[in-house]
Amino acid sequence: MERQYTQHYTRDEARALLPQIRSWLQQLRHLREQVEKADRRLEQLLAVGGDVGGTTVNDWVRSLAELKNILQEFDTRQIQVKDLERGLIDFPTILAGREVFLCWELDEEDIEFWHDLDTGFAGRARL
Repeated sequence: MERQYTQHYTRDEARALLPQIRSWLQQLRHLREQVEKADRRLEQLLAVGGDVGGTTVNDWVRSLAELKNILQEFDTRQIQVKDLERGLIDFPTILAGREVFLCWELDEEDIEFWHDLDTGFAGRARL
């Protein structure tokens, strides 16, 4: 089987990234809240024929751009954000000669699980 990823992480390499990933996840959650708040405000303004320019749109665009930049950080490293709400992250790795994911969730202290590329969270097994 041909490998899908060019970047693979050892458990230690993935662990070393956890502080940064925790920070990015916190920023993503905050930015998502800001975007949703601006969406609601813009929807209200549009419903009554209000002016949708100015600060509301600028904040919305800025938040979307920041959100995109952080997601690009994950994408560049080939780290998968599987569920933002749960903080579910997958790191491509080679385990026993097979390409799989190291699987980590925000409330977990350490990376202790893995799963096949196609099984997802339901197929998690302890390392």
